[in-house]
Formats: sequence, structure tokens, C-alpha cells
Amino acid sequence: MNRRFLLFGLVFFVLLGIFYFFNSSKDQLNEINTSDEMKGGLISDDHPLSITSLRSGDYPGSEFVFEQTLTPGSNYQRYIVSYKSEGLKIYALLTIPNGEVPRNGFPAIVFNHGYIPPAEYRTTEKYIAYTDEFSRNGYVLIRPDYGGHGESEGQATGGYSSNDYTIDVLNAFASLKNLKDPSSNLGQIIDVENIGFWGHSMGGYITLRAMVARNDIKAGVIWAGVVASHEDLFNRWRRRGDTTPSPGISVTPSTRGGRWRQSLEDKYGSPEENSVFWSSLSANSYLKDISGPVQLHHGTDDDSVPVEFSQELENQLKDVGKEVEYYEYEGDDHNISVNFSLAAKRSVEFFDKNLK
Repeated sequence: MNRRFLLFGLVFFVLLGIFYFFNSSKDQLNEINTSDEMKGGLISDDHPLSITSLRSGDYPGSEFVFEQTLTPGSNYQRYIVSYKSEGLKIYALLTIPNGEVPRNGFPAIVFNHGYIPPAEYRTTEKYIAYTDEFSRNGYVLIRPDYGGHGESEGQATGGYSSNDYTIDVLNAFASLKNLKDPSSNLGQIIDVENIGFWGHSMGGYITLRAMVARNDIKAGVIWAGVVASHEDLFNRWRRRGDTTPSPGISVTPSTRGGRWRQSLEDKYGSPEENSVFWSSLSANSYLKDISGPVQLHHGTDDDSVPVEFSQELENQLKDVGKEVEYYEYEGDDHNISVNFSLAAKRSVEFFDKNLK
């Protein structure tokens, strides 16, 4: 009897030990998994800044509201319009060519501007020579403000720490696409099947992201674009004031925006520690899905965005068999001020080939 009791007691304590061992191991594993998730071992495809998250969003756009009629351009009309982006009222410059409307309507360009201090931004100011090149050459053009810029609602979250600005331009794009409704007066003017994107600096970053998020943006032109991978943005670049451009005016560098890097590194680890996560944020990881041909322009003396970014993007696009043109301007600056007329001519011709 005593022997049986002792044997039972021994088995009981062995089982109890095994139970505590596995529960202790499970607790340790949970701690490791939590640590890995915070420091980069695990990622989620629906991180708000990821391309997967951008693709999964719903961007219905809205009707355009004509807010103000502006002084006409040389051969086109100018308006301030508004539309909705995630419930927020976003203002935009809209230009419409004069003259006979082509059978399918005028092709359109979504014009994505570079960094301008949001509080200083005005819908009618800056990039005037740039927008004029397309407006007077037979294109409907819309230049969205981005949320928190000028009178537009929302917060200016920054181009690189959030998808918000890209979402704003995708809703502008959708608002144009919605005009295919034959009852729309604008829809009789715009060829909604032939819409391209143009972007400068931060606007180039937005353009590239939009073109891998959608499959119906027909062509893109990028000047001095922030078009490197997020790993390169982390390791090789600190934004130096994407200034408001005017031909002939040089860039004034300023150091901006390291907080988004630090925030992501604190949570997910550096690119060296968690390359999979950082790749998930980059449009460059999805170039095989880009929606159309791309034309790149960059000055070799750009002291705001390295010319290597455009050089490398050209090679990356070629590597995945995509159509790309690249123009480099020796000694020119971030705004391609010296060669502005030539770069603008090439941009118009590129859109003519792919949109008209």
C-alpha cells in the first residue's frame, strides 16, 4: 500500500513538473514573440504605411464642387474646386483647355506638388510655370492641395510617415474617373480613360506609390523624385527642404523630418534588423505591378534629393521589364531650373505619346 502511494506521489510530482515547465516555456515564448513583433521579427501587411494597406483601401472620390473661377490662362480656364477624401474637403486647382473638345475628351493629368510648408501653401500659388506647360498643351489638369494644406481640411501628416497624401491624390483621380457618367458636363470634356500623373520631389514619391497601388494610371512623369526604397530613405537620405520651385531659383536646403524614421525603427527595428518590413513600405518592391510607362528627370547638382535615386529607379524598372525614359541634366538643380523648358517639352511629348 505504501509502495503504491509512493509511486502515485512520484507520478503526480513528475506530471506537475511537466505542466509548469510547458507553461513557463509558453510564457517565455509569448515574451519573445511580443519582443520580435516590436523589434522587427514579425510584420503585418496591413501596416498603415505599407503598399498592401494602400492597395486595400477604398478611394471613391466624389463630385467636384466649383468653388471659385480664376483669371484664365493663355488658352485655358482656371478654377478652384473641392472634392472629398476620406470625408475631408480637399481643394484643388483645375484647368480646362479652351477650344474644340476631342472626340473622346481631353486627357487629364493629376499634378502632385513637392513639399511646401503647409501653413504657407496656397492653391493658386507656386508651380505656375509647371502647370501651365500641360494646361496650354491640351490637358485637363488637377493639382490637389493635400490634407492640411492651405484651406483644405485635415492634418498635414507629412508625405513619408503616412499614406494620407497619396490617398488624397487617389481620391482626386477617382473623382476624375467618376466623370465618365454621361450626364456630367465635365465628363463630356475629360477623357477619363487616359489620365496620367506628374510629380516633383515628394510628389514623385506620391506618384510612384499611386502607380503601384492602381492599375489604371496610364503614365507617370517624375522630376527630382524621392523615389528610393524606404531602406535607402532610412540609411542614405535626410530631406533637405523640398522648396517651392520657380525656374531659375535655386533650392535653399534645410534639414527636416527624421521623426518618422525613429518611430518606425523603435517599433520594427532598422532595415538591417527587419528588411522584410521596410520593403513592405516601398513602392520599389512592387515595380512589376506599375500601371504604365514612366519618365524620370533629375539634375546632377540637386542638393535636396540625390540624383542616384532616379538612376537606381531607372535600373529597377528595366530589371522588371517596364518602359522607362530617364533624362539627366548636368549641373542642374532640384527644380531643373536651367533646363526647365527642355524638361517640360519632353514631359509634354511623353504624355502626348501615352495619353493622346
